[in-house]
Amino acid sequence: MTTLAGNGVHKIPTGIPGFDFIADGGLPVGRTVIVAGTAGSGKTIFATQFIAAGIREGNENGVFVTFEEQPNDIRRNMRSFGWNIAQWEEAGRWAFVDASPEPHHEVSIIGDYDFGALLARIEHAVHNVGAKRVVLDSIGAIFSQFPDPTRVRFELFRISSALKNMAVTAVMTAERTDEYGDIARHGIEEFVADNVIILRNALEDEKRRRTIEILKFRGTTHHKGEYPFTVMPEDGIIVIPLSAIELKQRSGDTRVTSGSEALDQMTGGGLFRDSIILVSGATGTGKTLMVTHFINGGAEAGERCLLLAYEESREQLGRNAIGWGVDFDRLEAEGRLKVICEYPESMSLEDHLVRIKREVDRFKPDRLAMDSLSALERISTMRGFREFVLAVTSFMKHKETTGLFTSTTPTLTGGTSVTEAHISSITDTIVLLRYVELFGEMRRGLTVLKMRGSRHDKDIRELVIDSQGMHVGAPFRNVAGILAGNPMQIAMSEMERLDRLFPPGAD
Repeated sequence: MTTLAGNGVHKIPTGIPGFDFIADGGLPVGRTVIVAGTAGSGKTIFATQFIAAGIREGNENGVFVTFEEQPNDIRRNMRSFGWNIAQWEEAGRWAFVDASPEPHHEVSIIGDYDFGALLARIEHAVHNVGAKRVVLDSIGAIFSQFPDPTRVRFELFRISSALKNMAVTAVMTAERTDEYGDIARHGIEEFVADNVIILRNALEDEKRRRTIEILKFRGTTHHKGEYPFTVMPEDGIIVIPLSAIELKQRSGDTRVTSGSEALDQMTGGGLFRDSIILVSGATGTGKTLMVTHFINGGAEAGERCLLLAYEESREQLGRNAIGWGVDFDRLEAEGRLKVICEYPESMSLEDHLVRIKREVDRFKPDRLAMDSLSALERISTMRGFREFVLAVTSFMKHKETTGLFTSTTPTLTGGTSVTEAHISSITDTIVLLRYVELFGEMRRGLTVLKMRGSRHDKDIRELVIDSQGMHVGAPFRNVAGILAGNPMQIAMSEMERLDRLFPPGAD
């Protein structure tokens, strides 16, 4: 099945999730695309997935020409993605053209090399299975034997023209030596192909980040720039197109409980159902407790709740919740709660994003809590983390799911964390938790710093934690500098003057 791009060029969907969006429909039909990348960037997976999707979704058969790996290796390696190549071969839907070197045989080219025989084998395989998709993996393996770049370019033109005459859409993989250097090893491959796609697996601050970029689509449109992607078992490549995020989500005035009656009063009657809430504070200020109240409040209201924890185990969360009078085991048994605990380092940030979306689609929660979002900072680059935050919050907005995220401040007295800097502008409500030192005693304070679309209490109130959970008390009336991390008492006369100038509850 093909689609018609805005400029009249027909495109064939690749079947790679997210890629067809940034490609404005897929790959141009009947043309050749170079997929270039360094070792381990995912070139062979991209090429195999292209043919597999054609067979499973588009009823289009394929031919795979291998210059490096043995067909048996490809069959075995791709089974983990759910692609049963051997079964497709038996059904006459997939054909291999094995041009890989024999093991332990030294390959040398003396004089002119004629590609006519290889092209004849490819054409025979195409006609034999009625293929519409062809893969050549990897062209660098054969052309590395040619010392003359002019000859390489001539033979590439010859192969590209032959594939075009066969009326197939072809993918050629090519190796790179540098993530941001020449497009391919010989420096000329990109000039003989109609389309060029670059896969990167860059290392930055000891962290790997996979991205895909469409460098050129001759005669048609595509989205510009790099887009993150991941490789998932049983799925293959999944591209995460941030340009798909649109500010079209609906917004209502329905309110839901935060799980704390006092906090509901501070927020003008509760949280908006489709809002994103950030709870920021130092370790020990009560962030996880607030998450527990948030989950329990939703469950008591008949809502389904999803808790994603990245710092504590399931047993530890359950033990703490029991200590505050909330039974996670009972809520899970009743189907009102699902708890997922994972170390951030267990997978990449892109993998976490895909996992979160799948769990939301499967469980369909009314509210979601993530404790803590800042724990995910350490496994990604700054750019990758920012993209993750945007993707998660946008997804939850479109699902109209109430989301609560916790963030840990860098010091006990407060300060803005990296997480808070990235998410604060896109959240609807911000709740700050702070330590307050008074008379040689450490106390806790809570304030609603921001709440879009609603009046809210501006006071900094005392937060007390006991065996029943959190209790929001009276405002601190004789202390200044709490949010700045430098609390100090002020004279009562000064307090009375400030109360006259700024009455409690006034905007």
